[in-house]
Amino acid sequence: MQMQNTAESVANDNKYAALTSPSFVLQDKDEQTRLEMKHRKEEDDLYRKFAQQREQEDKRMKEEFRDEWEQELERLTSRFERELQTKRKRPDEQQVLTLRLQQERADLEKNMTLRRDRKKESLTRKMLEHERAATAALVEKQSREMLELINEKRSEYMRAESLYLDEGDGAMEEAAPYPSLAPQPAPPALAKCHLYHDPAEFASMDQIAISVAQEDQKTFTDLVRQLVGRCGSDIEKARTIFRWITVKNLNTMTFDENLRGDTPMGLLRGIKHGTESYHVLFKRLCSYAGLHCVVIKGYSKSAGYQPGVRFEDSRFRNSWNAVYVAGAWRFVQCNWGARHLVNAKEVPKAGAKGKSDSLRYEYDDHYFLTDPREFIYEFFPLQSEWQLLKTPITLHDFEELPFVRSLFFRYGLYFPDAHTKAVMYTDATGAATVRIAMPANMQSSLIFHYNLKFYDSDGDMFDGVSLKRFVMQSVVGNIVAFRVHAPCSGAFLLDIFANAVTPKEYLTGEPMKFKSVCKFKIACEELQTVMVPLPDCASGEWGPTKATRLFGLIPITHQDALVFAGRELELQFRMSRPLTDFMATLHKNGVEEKRLSKFVSHAVTDDDIVTFIISFPEEGQYGLDIYTRELASDRSHGHGHGLHGERETNGEKHLLTHCCKYLINSSKRN
Repeated sequence: MQMQNTAESVANDNKYAALTSPSFVLQDKDEQTRLEMKHRKEEDDLYRKFAQQREQEDKRMKEEFRDEWEQELERLTSRFERELQTKRKRPDEQQVLTLRLQQERADLEKNMTLRRDRKKESLTRKMLEHERAATAALVEKQSREMLELINEKRSEYMRAESLYLDEGDGAMEEAAPYPSLAPQPAPPALAKCHLYHDPAEFASMDQIAISVAQEDQKTFTDLVRQLVGRCGSDIEKARTIFRWITVKNLNTMTFDENLRGDTPMGLLRGIKHGTESYHVLFKRLCSYAGLHCVVIKGYSKSAGYQPGVRFEDSRFRNSWNAVYVAGAWRFVQCNWGARHLVNAKEVPKAGAKGKSDSLRYEYDDHYFLTDPREFIYEFFPLQSEWQLLKTPITLHDFEELPFVRSLFFRYGLYFPDAHTKAVMYTDATGAATVRIAMPANMQSSLIFHYNLKFYDSDGDMFDGVSLKRFVMQSVVGNIVAFRVHAPCSGAFLLDIFANAVTPKEYLTGEPMKFKSVCKFKIACEELQTVMVPLPDCASGEWGPTKATRLFGLIPITHQDALVFAGRELELQFRMSRPLTDFMATLHKNGVEEKRLSKFVSHAVTDDDIVTFIISFPEEGQYGLDIYTRELASDRSHGHGHGLHGERETNGEKHLLTHCCKYLINSSKRN
């Protein structure tokens, strides 16, 4: 009895899966292949038509330019002959005329060649646009036909199972089958994080995509079956297709010149000819897996874009996909999701042994099923309903949104101030502040960095001083702030970088790679107060937060980056773990560091309190750098983040690490 119940349960699960998942397990492979062959013939006809059109246009252009060349040459020759008639008696003038004719003829040939090349380039571009549109239209039709075939089989299966359904199995009645017709665009009810938390959840699916990408397939039917044959849900199907495209690295693939449609790589001839792109291919493959997918056209903040740029022409036009999975439309951007192979120049050959086994295939998971509220920062569709937002925004709103990169969302960053825009305007003193909030789980590991340069050039110096010294970066709680003081009126580009590292990684001295998380245009329209640069301290954030994060050094007296002091100051910290070799250096604009060294000292007491005593030789603004290192020898192997002191122990040099820095305003009034 128990065995019978188990068998019934498995059968029910299979039927439920068949109804809810757009599976082609029900699909007749031969039927699908027959339809693909019909589609391939249509493509062959289309590509033949493209080739004929290119040939005809090339022939027409050659004839046109030959005629024009002959006319121009005739005009030039007849003018020369007329001039020659009037100057027959002077041989020296005849020679000058002949030389001039030769020169003019050479100039004419050069100009006409340039004109022909420009015209040819323009024509080729127009034809390619036409070919892309024609290919996309054909793929649209063919995808519809493929989906119809799959839906037909699904309907047949459901009709065959109707008797079973009539018997009143509640679970089966509640089953929501994958829709036969593409649903209208609407915001998804669930965020991406409710579908999956970690890309590692797809590890086995990703591995299938990687292994399939290393082999060749002769038909899309075979390819898609290999990709999604073991998938249990529509999300997994979309995932393996997305990962196959990102692993394949289609941009760098080399193709044989004589690529026939029936060769394995003939599948991708559209990519080779430039008539098919990632998003059209993704749509095509989704149709073979029974998934609804659309190509969306619009603007994107892609290569060459800077904050403040208006979307007035076709420079930033782009296309991407929405795929219907888990009961909603969700965004996929294969082109931006594609990365490169780490430690390899190309995908290893199938069956290759050795190093290829340990390859890591990098990609950007942000662009798979991206949440609409995040996607809108980089992509603006021409049709507002495809924003998939409850309240769509305008193109002007899109231009004003801060320019953020995928890493911004991966780290869970957000802007705490509603007025944070792509262009930040300074006040009359030239000041503007950009504030970024970190989630609680990232506060101890995120390190920020920045760069400031002139907006319209790569210049990053003003009056011989680095523009970085006109930005004050500080961290309070979960907010990192970048306060910019423009040294002159004009526009600047503030690029903010981040990296997630543990204190241990930071202290080992390995070079750290910071990646851009967002960029801003800082516009200073008028400047009533001229700002002086910050003292020339070690780069990075100001304030004691860094000391606590890296060394467990807790500030007792001064919690803020900015300190107002009289002619003397005492700074105190409590050590929560053993530290040694403290050192502090004082900096002031226009004063040599050596001259200030005698005005700083420190003392460590038995109760693990370290006190820094500073006396200021004159009023003004100072910067104080503090360095230290841990007592534990395993962490004290040379470090590259602002080194100043070193100590030799057991014949091994241990360098001090920058701990934190303060900005101090010294005045008798304080």
